[in-house]
Amino acid sequence: MKKQLTIILFLSLNMFGFSQSGTVKGIIKDSNNSSLFGVNVSVKNTIKGTQTNETGAFEISDFQSGNYILAISYLGFKSKEIPFKVNTNETIDLGIITLYEGDEILDEIVINGNRTNKFSRKETAYVSKLPLKDIENTQVYSTITNELLQSQLVINFDDALKNAPGVEGLWTSTGRGGDGAGYYSLRGFSVQPELVNGLPGLTNGTINAANIEHIEVVKGPSATLFGNSVTSYGGLINVVTKKPYVGKGGELSFTSGTYGLNQITADFNTPLDKENNIYFRLNTSYSTEQSFQDAGFRKSFFVAPSLSYKVNNKLSFSFYGEITQAEQTNPTFLFLNRSAPTEAANLEELNYNNKLSFTSNDLSLENPTQNYRVQMDYKLSDTWQSQTLLSKSSTSTKGYYTYLFDYLVLGNNTFSRFLNKQNANTQTTDFQQNFIGDFKIGSLRNRVVVGLDYFTATGTDNGTGYAFYGNVTPQGGASGDNPFTADVETDSYPLSTSGVDAILASQAVGNSKSKYHIYSAYASNVLNFTQNFSAMVGLRLDRFDNEGSLASTTDDYDQTTFSPKLGLMYQPILNKLSIFANYQNGFKNVGPALVGDPGTGPQTLKTFDPEQANQLEFGVKTNLFSSRLNATLSYYDIKVTDRVITDPDSPFNKIQGGEVVSRGFEVEINANPINGLNIRGGFSNNYSETTKSDNANILNRRPLEAGPKNLYNFWANYEFQEGNLDGFGLGFGLNGASERLAINYASTGEFVLPSYTIVNASVFYAVDNYTISLKLNNAFNKQYYKGWSTINPQAPRTLLANVTYRF
Repeated sequence: MKKQLTIILFLSLNMFGFSQSGTVKGIIKDSNNSSLFGVNVSVKNTIKGTQTNETGAFEISDFQSGNYILAISYLGFKSKEIPFKVNTNETIDLGIITLYEGDEILDEIVINGNRTNKFSRKETAYVSKLPLKDIENTQVYSTITNELLQSQLVINFDDALKNAPGVEGLWTSTGRGGDGAGYYSLRGFSVQPELVNGLPGLTNGTINAANIEHIEVVKGPSATLFGNSVTSYGGLINVVTKKPYVGKGGELSFTSGTYGLNQITADFNTPLDKENNIYFRLNTSYSTEQSFQDAGFRKSFFVAPSLSYKVNNKLSFSFYGEITQAEQTNPTFLFLNRSAPTEAANLEELNYNNKLSFTSNDLSLENPTQNYRVQMDYKLSDTWQSQTLLSKSSTSTKGYYTYLFDYLVLGNNTFSRFLNKQNANTQTTDFQQNFIGDFKIGSLRNRVVVGLDYFTATGTDNGTGYAFYGNVTPQGGASGDNPFTADVETDSYPLSTSGVDAILASQAVGNSKSKYHIYSAYASNVLNFTQNFSAMVGLRLDRFDNEGSLASTTDDYDQTTFSPKLGLMYQPILNKLSIFANYQNGFKNVGPALVGDPGTGPQTLKTFDPEQANQLEFGVKTNLFSSRLNATLSYYDIKVTDRVITDPDSPFNKIQGGEVVSRGFEVEINANPINGLNIRGGFSNNYSETTKSDNANILNRRPLEAGPKNLYNFWANYEFQEGNLDGFGLGFGLNGASERLAINYASTGEFVLPSYTIVNASVFYAVDNYTISLKLNNAFNKQYYKGWSTINPQAPRTLLANVTYRF
């Protein structure tokens, strides 16, 4: 018995000895003695790290005896390194650590800490091209976080954007050359996702959600900092990809679902040197999916390597690449006639069978895409930093594109099918040089970005012309009557590559190539008059050089544009409540036009100024209860002027007098009322009208690109924190829209797509390194549609199942 007690005592002492470890802790505050939440705290040359909690406190354990260096970084503040020595079973309290605001842009190499308000990310270095918190930014933007996408089991970009208030799909990605990415309505204007990590990154297909760290939807005209090639009058969409972080790890994930969905993704991150100055991350995914209709599919594969190299405390490099191979049938669009009265005014009168695709899996498009970005950051001094960026994109389309158009002449809501063989490519290059400063002149703090930007795009099209290929009715009937002739043709139009190729053999093959360049200089300054009151001022000089078709000089032209912006921000409660107002500008280049009566004299080439869009906006932002409640409420008024129209005094002259107005309000709320519960909600209302035009078809009517007047979104996710249900969670949400006008012309009348509310729900269980999830989309199997002079049916009820392993 004594021997047994001795053994037990010996083992217990050894276990106690092995469990002993050193600990370091502290509290991080700013110069105003306010606690900083979410500060990245890491230990150099180790994988140890954490983030501060709501009180600014942090604690890192499991140290062996030795000397270490604590590295502290936070967006908008100067980084700090603190050496410390710790012994086994000793706790080192560093007390209060003060960070001072500075010019450093925090890299994406951050600790993935446990933020409580997981659906909110309230700081970014992209929206203003300098580090700025949302609470002090006079512009409105909505961030869709990776945690939100994971909680919703989002597998496609369209579903991801449903979380941004005021954003609604117009067209699903068609994959066609030039503009095959999806179109979305934002503040009354159409926009495509054309920025990746703040730089041009084009795509002709669907963006893969597996490589998204977060999405930034910037609201309102934003040409001052981003130009007009990748923005719209309603705003812009910036996709921020996954990049290296401090530590070693990753995850494997498999998702399977209704309609043949299977997706496997992998994410791996590791240091490449012993000093932990070089980090490499690789994301990859392969997915296949069938349509809910009688034909249609999509499959894609991508690989996205990224590298970050910290040479020293002044110099760092980063590289990002994404190579995608995708193939899909283009989705079913019924194009409505835009010039003659419609036979049907709604879906009930159309009697549309939305299970029909009117295509086959033989007729597909391939969309290979490549995006690359290289960045160099160099710290010039304590107050200035240099940022050099180069991005290149290539996107292609090869294959068959079909669409259905209602010519009306055949009656009975008959749609004629047209198709061609696509062979297109777009290449872009963008080079930026930014100088970012944070300094004081007297008592006035200045946060400045001064930049130069060169952008060029080359488009090549070697596709065929479009050929008529039979007629269909919305119920599935078919005929060969050609709407262009009086002939009654054969009813045999096989949806096969051989059948289509036989028809397209008579079509001419295009041989066009076009190119343009944009040279820009811009500057922006956030000027703090006091801690609570600031102004944001900016200006862009933009030189547009259009070479047009390289085979001709008749479409060549140049334009020079100035784009200003101004914002005012007052914080009644510092870092918690702000009241803002802004003036934002956007523009669009307009080519010259021939004017003069061709019957009585020579015509001359008349040049024009760019179109202008000017926005006035004001609102309120909150960051309350230790960041547990973030809300934005804003009202905006956008007026687009200088659109080229026909002179009312002369039909042979063009003038700049067309106008469109768009105004409305938006609300977004991100809340974490209790631990484990995260809530996101939004609502938007938009009024849009063409107020001046020479086209009576659209005058005093809502533009089709404006989408629905009202949009709303909601998602709540709760994970039990303790007890028998610890790790178990539930999610519930909905998305909805008021009715929209797919057609709204004086000559056609209106075709109304009905309002909808779509309910989604999820259940999951997270234990150790595993998470198992189920998600039900469109739980009540609602039939609903989207469109932009088109009718595009949306997916019915679908079930997704996911297993994720983290290591």
